Amino acid sequence: MLIICSCIAQVNAQEETNACACCTEQHKAFDFWIGNWEVFLKDGSVAGYNRIEKLQDNCVLQENWTSARGGFSGTSYNYFNQNSGKWEQLWIDNAGSQLKLSGNRVENQMILASEPFERPDGKTYVNRITWTANTDGTVRQLWELLHKGEVVQVAFDGLYKPAK
Repeated sequence: MLIICSCIAQVNAQEETNACACCTEQHKAFDFWIGNWEVFLKDGSVAGYNRIEKLQDNCVLQENWTSARGGFSGTSYNYFNQNSGKWEQLWIDNAGSQLKLSGNRVENQMILASEPFERPDGKTYVNRITWTANTDGTVRQLWELLHKGEVVQVAFDGLYKPAK
């Protein structure tokens, strides 16, 4: 009897290990961004190309950006942090820059923001990036710089269209 119970416990433990840890609705909240994209600026010109894919058994979204103007590329890692209950992004590019963001999905938008930081002008700012899932299958990415909750600069406004 002891051997049978031991075998059942081992099978149950193995099934739990094989369960998809990142297949919850929260982990799927940013799936609308997955794909191969051509990204356009407001004037209609191509800003660049972006490939978003899920890795690590659905636990990570990896972004691979290449600028259409050449010479600039970057990668971000996006994941749902079960401890904080928030989505987090770490961006690293070939210019040596990095950006850390966190936030959550609200309706059809993923809204992530940085911690406040001070610029040489002595003022405190926050980076906020909003990805909007549009009904036509495109995605808008709006990167804003905020001071005291007000938008003071738009760093990027791009429309993602499926690459052909």
